[in-house]
This record gives sequence, structure tokens and C-alpha cells, in this order.
Amino acid sequence: MNKKGFTLTELLIVVAIIGVLAAIAIPAYVGQTKRAARTEAYTNLDTLRLLEEQFYAENGAYTTDLPVAAADCAADKDNVATIRGSLPGFRPGSGLSFSYCLRQNVDINGAATTPCFRARAFGNANTRVAGDDFYIDCNNNKNF
Repeated sequence: MNKKGFTLTELLIVVAIIGVLAAIAIPAYVGQTKRAARTEAYTNLDTLRLLEEQFYAENGAYTTDLPVAAADCAADKDNVATIRGSLPGFRPGSGLSFSYCLRQNVDINGAATTPCFRARAFGNANTRVAGDDFYIDCNNNKNF
């Protein structure tokens, strides 16, 4: 008699192999998507720094605090329109994982430095980068 099919042992071995592969692949995928989301912040902060330097070259001063209210300089605050009011070249796109703000006369450490600025990106809640916080200042000092 010719019996065709898989034994229970063979099926258990295949399921175990798939489980091991998934245990390796899923964390790698999550890490990759987090790195990709962080690239948004790095690129936008570099852009903000360049736009601030251009503004300084044209006007002899950096922009004012954007947004003006310090309470709006936090995660889950969409300040893009406010920033674009002074820096129209800032076009980060939609569906952002980060919120952005600019503070004047401080450096990357928050120390009073005139003239200078600090651009900051806050990871928004319910994203892979929630809680991330990145800075860049007028001297191109970064924490990323």
C-alpha cells in the first residue's frame, strides 16, 4: 500500500522552523521601520538648519521661536504651517512621525547662545518613534 502525506513529526519540525525564522525576521523588520522613520527627523532637521542659515544670511537674524508658544513645542503638535510661515522652503510632507519646532538664542544643550537656534523633532505618540527626541543647532551640533 502506498500511503502519501506527512507525518505529525514532519509537520511539527516545519512549524518549529517557521517559528524560528519568524522570531528572527520580525524584530529585524521592526528595527528597520524605526530607522526609516528616524530618517524623516534627520532629514527635516538638516533642512530646517539650512533654511535658518539662509534666513540669517538674508535678514541678519534667525527667525523667531516657531511656534511662539513653548507649550506647542512638543510631540503631537503639528507646527509645520507655523514654521512654513517664516521658512516657506520647509516642506516635510504629510503623515509625519515627528513634530518640529525652533527655539532661538539657545544651543543644542539649551544654554543661552546669541545668535543661535535649536531645531527639535519629537516622536509622535502611536508611532514607532514615540518618545524619540532629536536636536540640531546653529553650529550643526546634533544628538543623532
